[in-house]
Amino acid sequence: MALTATMRRFSISISDADREVYEQLEWRVAQHPSESERYLVARVIARALEHAEGLEFSKGGVSDDEEPALVQRDLRGDLVAWMEIGSPTPDRLHKAAKASRRVVVYTWKSVAQLAEAITERGVHRAEHIELKELDASWLDRVASTLDRNNTWDLSVTGGAIYLTIGEELFETSVTRVSPA
Repeated sequence: MALTATMRRFSISISDADREVYEQLEWRVAQHPSESERYLVARVIARALEHAEGLEFSKGGVSDDEEPALVQRDLRGDLVAWMEIGSPTPDRLHKAAKASRRVVVYTWKSVAQLAEAITERGVHRAEHIELKELDASWLDRVASTLDRNNTWDLSVTGGAIYLTIGEELFETSVTRVSPA
């Protein structure tokens, strides 16, 4: 018998002073049986931090080899941004850079090694790929609070991220690394 996805609800109040984005977001997110809670939190955080018109969780989720974890399309359906979570291969990023003008990777794994691998592989438009490192222990602390229904208050100011869940505050920042 196949395991089924766990449906999680996220109600996120986002106040991103850096990008002037102030929204109340309501999402139902499927957690694939093979998806770790750390990966799920990184996927939801990335989606919130990148919030924009046309940005969606991909249809296939983590089991899709053709689409990234997050995809942004314009009103015509053309690909605007390809966003990966975790540690995609340089070949996958090469494909992404050819398919989309914007490629972003949110990772907690060795971002320096990924940047080096991108350069060694000669990934198309490597200098334009945005590598953003999330703190693994921060993701794990947030993951420990996950429930079927999640209410988050997410504030971003001066590059600092403040996530309030219940009475608990989780602080971090995203480190940007250049692959070139």
